Amino acid sequence: MKHSADYPLATRPIMGFADAYPAGMRDPPHSHPRSQLTYCSAGVMMIGAAEAVFMLPPRRSIWIPAHLVHEVQCRGPVSAYTLYIDPALDPNPQTARVIEVSDLVRALVFEVGHFHPAYDMEGREGTIASLLLSEIRRMAVTPSDLPMPRDPRLLRVCHALMDDPADQRDLDEWASLAAMGRRTFTRAFRRETGAGLATWRQQVRLMAAIPLIEAGKPVAIVAYEVGYESPSAFTATFHRVFGMPPSAFINQPHDRQA
Repeated sequence: MKHSADYPLATRPIMGFADAYPAGMRDPPHSHPRSQLTYCSAGVMMIGAAEAVFMLPPRRSIWIPAHLVHEVQCRGPVSAYTLYIDPALDPNPQTARVIEVSDLVRALVFEVGHFHPAYDMEGREGTIASLLLSEIRRMAVTPSDLPMPRDPRLLRVCHALMDDPADQRDLDEWASLAAMGRRTFTRAFRRETGAGLATWRQQVRLMAAIPLIEAGKPVAIVAYEVGYESPSAFTATFHRVFGMPPSAFINQPHDRQA
């Protein structure tokens, strides 16, 4: 595992490297003086930042603004490219976001991730770096974040669901865990997360499903392990959220390894 502190990041507007992370890797809360773009080529990363948890599935990137405290977890093996970018070039410096990645951006990330730290700004490398920054600004943001509440009582519920997405407790039982009445719990949860408990739990279950699908588990088993009553219900929800059924997600061509 490589560390940004090992690289002379300030020598060029954009610097980066390829790396691989083992299953179970946890990088505790930290920040960087530069903006960070991480592209996940294989595996799934979970990034906690700005009172939200972001899921980074394969073939997408996350942009983390400079100085934003964040933490990273890899439940399974992950291959990724991480680029560090002059914060003056960040068009939206306050917001962490997961972005779609075009074939062109993916190819440019691969190239920049293997540049020498002292690459020629006036030559081919500098042209590629400039094109990458221009293309990143054009990429669409995709909803992959899970808002986390501040109230410790609600956090207790959220952490329980994240630890066991298949937990089938009903609304009254979750309200009891939070030591709240049903109506108070419902209103507080929506106020702090922007979603009802059922919608929030659905997102947790889908986040939990992606690493299992990536690991090659049958869709039917994944569906039950993350709490769905039937594979068909899981497949329908997955298709609605990701724009493809789990089978198509599994069969997407994999990138070359970092």
